[in-house]
Amino acid sequence: MRVVGPDGEQLGIMSAAEALNLAEEKDLDLVKIAPMATPPVCKIMDYGKFCFEKAKREKEARKNQKVVEVKEIRMFSTIDTNDFNTKVNQAIKFLKSGDKIKVSVRFRKRAIAHPHLGEELLERFKEACAEAGTVDKPAKMEGRSIVMFVVPKNNKN
Repeated sequence: MRVVGPDGEQLGIMSAAEALNLAEEKDLDLVKIAPMATPPVCKIMDYGKFCFEKAKREKEARKNQKVVEVKEIRMFSTIDTNDFNTKVNQAIKFLKSGDKIKVSVRFRKRAIAHPHLGEELLERFKEACAEAGTVDKPAKMEGRSIVMFVVPKNNKN
């Protein structure tokens, strides 16, 4: 097997017993790095320290990643002005914190006969949130509701 030293230098090709003795002399472990290669490659290293640093790197990577959530804002086609403004303020808050928004306008009973009211409402919503977000997926009818997706403007992804 090909043996690599703790500093990364090539120690040459030797038997497994010789490599193990060399690792024990240096008070380190013999770790197979590429077992499928011909000849197999082993490295002399402190395996406990290697595992600890690998776990530390993975934890740091998880800490730095941002999970984007999809927040939903539901409205009805007959929403009042102050309720609408409250929904817009919530949406802007969500967008500034980096979340996507799913805006849906639900139709009750016979209001489904007037889908243009929902489209106008979503258009007003889009204009009100224009400084914080942009439309990702335009308004689309799904069953008894119209759905639109909005993403934050300063999207770093």
